[in-house]
Amino acid sequence: MDRKVIIGTRGSELALWQAHFVKDSLAAINIPAELKIIKTQGDRILNLSFDKLEGKGFFTKELEEELLAGTIDIAVHSHKDLPTENPPGLIIAAVSEREDPAELLLILKDCVDVRQKLSVKFGGLVGTSSNRRKAQLLALRPDLEIDELRGNVPTRIGKLRDEKYDAIMLAKAGVTRLGIDLSEFHVEELTATEFVPAPAQGVLGIQIRESDHALFEALQALNHPDVAEELALERGVLKKFGGGCHLPLGVYCRRDEGKFQVFTSKGDTGEDFPDRFFIEADTLDGVADTIVAKFAKDRKLPSSVFISRDIPPTSYFNRALSKHKINIEARSLIRTVPVITKFDSYILRNIDWIFFTSKNAVEYFFKLNPQFPKKIQFGVMGAGSEDMLRRNGHFADFVGDSNDTADVAADFAALANGKNVLFPGADNPMRSIQQGLSAETKIIDLPVYETVLEENVEPSGAEVLVFTSPSNVEAYFADNLLEPGQKVVAIGKSTGRKFEEMGVKYTLPFSPDEVGLAEAVFGL
Repeated sequence: MDRKVIIGTRGSELALWQAHFVKDSLAAINIPAELKIIKTQGDRILNLSFDKLEGKGFFTKELEEELLAGTIDIAVHSHKDLPTENPPGLIIAAVSEREDPAELLLILKDCVDVRQKLSVKFGGLVGTSSNRRKAQLLALRPDLEIDELRGNVPTRIGKLRDEKYDAIMLAKAGVTRLGIDLSEFHVEELTATEFVPAPAQGVLGIQIRESDHALFEALQALNHPDVAEELALERGVLKKFGGGCHLPLGVYCRRDEGKFQVFTSKGDTGEDFPDRFFIEADTLDGVADTIVAKFAKDRKLPSSVFISRDIPPTSYFNRALSKHKINIEARSLIRTVPVITKFDSYILRNIDWIFFTSKNAVEYFFKLNPQFPKKIQFGVMGAGSEDMLRRNGHFADFVGDSNDTADVAADFAALANGKNVLFPGADNPMRSIQQGLSAETKIIDLPVYETVLEENVEPSGAEVLVFTSPSNVEAYFADNLLEPGQKVVAIGKSTGRKFEEMGVKYTLPFSPDEVGLAEAVFGL
């Protein structure tokens, strides 16, 4: 192609970064380009929330109009801002690689409370104009106050710096692309699997006229078909729900070990507790329809669920199921008791890491009132033990993000091999993490509690049985059998193996925490 192309872009720092990225990419394939800055409705109207702006495409409409008029040749968009259908005569010719679609929660340092999930102080004021973020934030932290936050990325960060909020939420992609230093804030990163992003978050869309065949062919050198396939699913779900930027919908599709994994979060409003659904499939054929069907108003959900854990009314699991009037029968089938009542903190003098495989381990260890003679790093198996560690005033330096202990062990080994690691835990531990560490690692097992199985456990007639540990499985099935039609959810692979030994079919949640358990029940 032997002509110079004109790239249309919004004028914000992030939009200009994106446009220059495309310009430089075109230069690499010998296509010269220049930029034209265009103001959109979303740039001009800053006093209204997104759901009060008229129509759709309020960050894209003016760029598309100039593209159709021929005054520009390319429009560069944050793909998540685009309506689900192109105007007649326009197409997306190429999509970029995907930047990390995680979310960042930026918190003023004097508003940090380690004992709270997400680290924002109780009742804190969080800025975001996204109903999707609002719904998911309030699901995790119903005590938070949410207020509108408009403006480009530096403007929003400036409002936090001026203490107009206690915390704000931003997409990690924009911060990364602009190279912004966030060291003045406490930053919590929420991965795309725990806090579901907007469809197409982290991807650039390169839009052109459908009739510009020469430019389309040239742009295929910049296109990433694998990303386009995942985005087609995400935006297909958005289209089927009939939504725009105001819809509290998160959809994220990724490939993992040859399979597609799709995470969906949807509420009716920003104040509504969102339902979550996870699906894994070999192909994306029919997946969008499956997802939409799971959120149908008339879909039949189980009327009753048993869970082998005490569940407070304020817990995520309780609120997620109570929303659908699902009766919860919550009772632990085990008891834990301490095995030591005194602890000599002298043992900690050479310890580099302390790893907790359960929240019981955290609870009983800190009841011993340990004194730390130096900075020690903490590792935890998952979200439950992380929450308990927070309640005891400490951040986790490592959090396992898999329900397979072998994967967690491998990830932790990359950090802890060759170090001194203390494992407070049960008096007869499975030692799954310990076995994944190298021979050069000094391992100290410290039994702090023992598990006692309850006897003569009463059976449950609930439609779904949720088991939160192998010990609970042993206690229940010592005296009981599954009733016809009952379905089983196992919190992790070690719990699931108990059912495999029994020949019982079970559902394994994606994440071994209350969010994952609620997600699994909703998906049955």
